Amino acid sequence: MAKPRGDLYVVTYATVVCMLCGLLLATTASVLKKPQEYNKEIDRKTNVLKAFGVPIKDADGRRIKAPAVEQQFAEHIEEIRVDEATGRVVEPGATVSNALSLYLWKENGEVTKYAFPISGKGLWSTIKGYLALGRDLSTIEGVTFYEHGETPGLGGEIETDWFQANFKGKKVFRDGQRARLEVVKGKVADKYPAGNEHAVDGISGATLTGNGITRFINADLDKYEKYFSLIRRN
Repeated sequence: MAKPRGDLYVVTYATVVCMLCGLLLATTASVLKKPQEYNKEIDRKTNVLKAFGVPIKDADGRRIKAPAVEQQFAEHIEEIRVDEATGRVVEPGATVSNALSLYLWKENGEVTKYAFPISGKGLWSTIKGYLALGRDLSTIEGVTFYEHGETPGLGGEIETDWFQANFKGKKVFRDGQRARLEVVKGKVADKYPAGNEHAVDGISGATLTGNGITRFINADLDKYEKYFSLIRRN
């Protein structure tokens, strides 16, 4: 008959097992960290491309691969930072407390579109996305909402192509002034029978999500207005 193990043995055994499990988990996390960070970066770049109007799915409806995303970025996009207070471009390496990220789309070396991150509270969550403006700094080229926790089938519809397509062609500048963009309750045609180039259709049953989008898109547009006003003067 085997001699019973003492308490010291049990404690030592449990300690060793815990240490080995901890080491295994730490090693696994370390190995996975770089791929996870890379995938997150590719997702960010993919959504910037989508805001610029670049198709992010191939002919078979599959999302484009990382190499294609990287190539588009390398060929067309320059990332800069601008000082919210002055509108001036922040030099690389400079420290500015209120620097804003901005993406410039270039064709043959000339900037033709501008995109920037947008985010704010919806109904249940913080919504994150990107918005792109055309050369006139008024016409929306595209928008994408890629991260949120809104209700599936209601506010969650903000991630669908049909909702995001409503923003394309809308204006955020009128008669020399910033024009307020609005996500209406219901249809634009019902609220504005004569039409409204600053309003987009809302989502049925998701009025509060739409109100949140209205607030934070306009707030983020205002953050970049000093930079855009400098461009308009040139």
